Amino acid sequence: MKKGTMLIHNGHETEKATGALGVPVIQSSTFQQTDVFTPQEYDYARSGNPTRKALEEIAASLEGGAAGFAFGSGIAAIASTLGIFRRGDHIIAAEDIYGGSYRILSTFYERWGLETTWVDATDTGRVRKALRPETKALFLETPSNPLLAITDLRACAAVAREAGLLTIVDNTFMTPYLQRPLALGADIAVHSATKFLGGHSDVLSGLAVSRDPEVGKRIYAVQNCFGAVPGPWDVWLVIRGIKTLKARLEMQQETAGKLALWLSEHKNVEEVFYPGLLSHKGRDIHLAQADGPGAVLSFKTRTVSQAHNFLSAVTLAAAAVSLGGVETIASYPARMSHASMPPEERARRGITDTLVRISVGLEDAEDLIADFDAALG
Repeated sequence: MKKGTMLIHNGHETEKATGALGVPVIQSSTFQQTDVFTPQEYDYARSGNPTRKALEEIAASLEGGAAGFAFGSGIAAIASTLGIFRRGDHIIAAEDIYGGSYRILSTFYERWGLETTWVDATDTGRVRKALRPETKALFLETPSNPLLAITDLRACAAVAREAGLLTIVDNTFMTPYLQRPLALGADIAVHSATKFLGGHSDVLSGLAVSRDPEVGKRIYAVQNCFGAVPGPWDVWLVIRGIKTLKARLEMQQETAGKLALWLSEHKNVEEVFYPGLLSHKGRDIHLAQADGPGAVLSFKTRTVSQAHNFLSAVTLAAAAVSLGGVETIASYPARMSHASMPPEERARRGITDTLVRISVGLEDAEDLIADFDAALG
């Protein structure tokens, strides 16, 4: 089947007992044991829930993995996946990455004894140079957040395989509809399902999908121990959101392309970051591993005051944290997604006070352009 069809037909089109065209919400914290001496699939909702299982199987199907796992947020998915490692292990992580991932690696897991080396993952040579005997994994994100830098997933996964490492890829921006890291050689794909998968800014959820069943068992052990799992209603909202992902994302990225091109010619815009632009440094690599440029872009204004004025004056884009909803969202990474990163680290990575990130929604492109033009001055 084509990818868009798989969003609808993934083994959970109907509920088998009644034929209902939807996964039922099993709102129960515990399950009756028919024989207390014989283990059964469901006993306590932290360990498993039928509604959650449906989403986990859908995620595994879409990513082409062996096992999927749902969590209460995207960072819960990332943190739980990182929990499969132990004190003394070393991870190589892309330096241009979601601020929450940076925070949990540089604070919680650093205190716990998991060491991280940050590298420019767009240069595979630097990834290879950072390898150590105790290195256990690569943690990548492409396109990156917030500068849309592109990492060659095939090349990095090959380096990891050669060294016996796991490759973990945050696939939130692309979703399995546009990019499938496991097919490119990665071992684990993680998502903030809060974003494009849920798609309506009304749910908090995360996903992890493992290519290897044995790695999946390790992730499940952490999921069950930490218990950072979503409730069945949140799970149901993500399942519903996935069904419309193709329609939303196709329209959103079409509009994003028009907006990026227009911004690149605006007098008050210094630089635009979007893989769909011919000028984007990683465009060729991106289009060789993904099926579209996506619906997120960033741009830098010429002055800090222009960025501040834009965020205050724009009306059709919500100035807010998050992305991937039906409405356009304008974020200010230096004070939002990457506020926990030290200023010197933000500066080194190019996350300046002039940088604005846009998640394009379902508004008409012409209306967004007119609104942005007025807000940019």
